[in-house]
Amino acid sequence: MKSIKILLVDDDLKNSMLLKRFIEVEGYEVIYANNGEVGLEMYRECHPDLILLDINMPELDGFEMAKIIRRNDKKIIIFFLTDRTDKVDRLHGFSLKGNDYIPKPFYPEELIAKINERFESMTVNQDVEYQIGQTVFRPNLSALTFNGETHSLSVRQTEILQMLAENIGKLVERDVILEKIWGDASYSNSLALNVQITYIRRLITDPSVSIISVKKKGYILSITPT
Repeated sequence: MKSIKILLVDDDLKNSMLLKRFIEVEGYEVIYANNGEVGLEMYRECHPDLILLDINMPELDGFEMAKIIRRNDKKIIIFFLTDRTDKVDRLHGFSLKGNDYIPKPFYPEELIAKINERFESMTVNQDVEYQIGQTVFRPNLSALTFNGETHSLSVRQTEILQMLAENIGKLVERDVILEKIWGDASYSNSLALNVQITYIRRLITDPSVSIISVKKKGYILSITPT
């Protein structure tokens, strides 16, 4: 199995070196960049599987770096690691299709658990395919195909839609989604779920398929017979 590459982009050298060693002990390959400009160069050169991205950096901040990357790469996993915890910043991070937003300070063990869970989830159910109305959903490719047109989802959107696709026509509770995908049902994570559901709805172009919100309870993936 090929080594999983992680690009760590943060201008805090001392703490980054500690975090780098901690992650490497888990068997991951870690590449370090001390600002966004260097990080962007390394991303293009090394093709990492995951980017751990600080926001407040010289040369090019994390939001701008993520924005540039997302223009052409919808599948790279991006975790924002930051002390900017305001709701506006968190929502902006998710609007850039960040897969997670981890406030500083955090325990390295917590980050490792999130990284492990992310890559474990990508190795299961590789051949599963869901027929949703006239749409084909392939979780292993993070892809939705309808009428010959394919849309790419983020890893987090894929995980949410897979939970709904496994329960077509049934209510999937918000707290169940939040606990499974984010690890807790906090207010900030609940807001992030709202944002991700909005993006998934935009990517579903099949008119027979919809995601129904049940106030304060959850969501139902519904198919209208044609």
